[in-house]
Amino acid sequence: MFAAEIYMHRFLLSGPVRTLNPQEADWFYTPVYTTCDLTNDGLPLPFKAPRVMRSAIQLISTTSPYWNRTQGADHFFIVPHDFGACFHYQEDIAVERGILPLLERATLVQTFGQRNHVCQREGSITIPPYAPPQKMQTHVIPPTTPRAIFVYFRGLFYDIGNDPQGGYYARVARASVWENFKNNPLFDISTDHTPTYYEDMQRAIFCLCPLGWAPWSPRLVEAVVFGCIPVIIADHIVLPFADAIPWEDIGVFVHERDVPKLDTILTSIPIDVILRKQRLLANPSMKQAMLFPQPAQSGDAFHQILNGLARKLPHRDDAFLKPGEPFLNWTMGPVADLKPW
Repeated sequence: MFAAEIYMHRFLLSGPVRTLNPQEADWFYTPVYTTCDLTNDGLPLPFKAPRVMRSAIQLISTTSPYWNRTQGADHFFIVPHDFGACFHYQEDIAVERGILPLLERATLVQTFGQRNHVCQREGSITIPPYAPPQKMQTHVIPPTTPRAIFVYFRGLFYDIGNDPQGGYYARVARASVWENFKNNPLFDISTDHTPTYYEDMQRAIFCLCPLGWAPWSPRLVEAVVFGCIPVIIADHIVLPFADAIPWEDIGVFVHERDVPKLDTILTSIPIDVILRKQRLLANPSMKQAMLFPQPAQSGDAFHQILNGLARKLPHRDDAFLKPGEPFLNWTMGPVADLKPW
């Protein structure tokens, strides 16, 4: 789900928007791959990401003049960690760290989005998490298949391995979904990893998308692609590509505090409203905007990111440093980020 940084790099390597002449460039992109630093079990290590990013910026600022003329105001970075450039998966630590100061002027392209949050800066571009288009395509079932499941969810309600106390991952919302509806016949919810997961989403009317470590989840992408109405349970979430996807029209938003009333909320939605949402979800352009296909296709997530970058052009005059203005302060940020490898 963090692979957007890899696929965006691949897209730009062969994309028509790339120039090899830096004097022609509107934007500079540095692929850093912070989410590819993994534990032996294959889990991401966001704690080292600031040091990786710091090393990359040190490299580009000492080998070419373009970073230093703006302190990164004409650069963009893909930062698809749970809390973007705060580089941690637990919110309290992410908030304490804040966005890496060296990225203060750069544009951040991130999966994390939440209004009025320390880790969400104005001007950031919110993108969907990566979901494998080719894999999902192999699980498509006939569109005439009845949607016989009312509410569907597969995943963890408590992440005992990483969060024994349940204070962060479960939040109130995930725990409340399980405790209130595990025995409700309208709710097909389970922690089982079923091989028919994608097929089941295509048989469901509503797909729950509750927050976990962060407000966003790959389920949001999967629900849109498979025409299952996303039930978004994440207060103040900022969703990707709002100009291409009418989230209020295709989804259902439920406040975290209202999860115990989820059955009443969903059964109260009129049939004509459900059908209208399903018709909108059936629009191929909406699905396309949520995906990073190989090769790229018109209107896909790559192009939505380019649209977001284009809207930020031309760069304002004050983006460029004037003679005598200070360059980077390499000591900024948490002390731990300065530790050697």
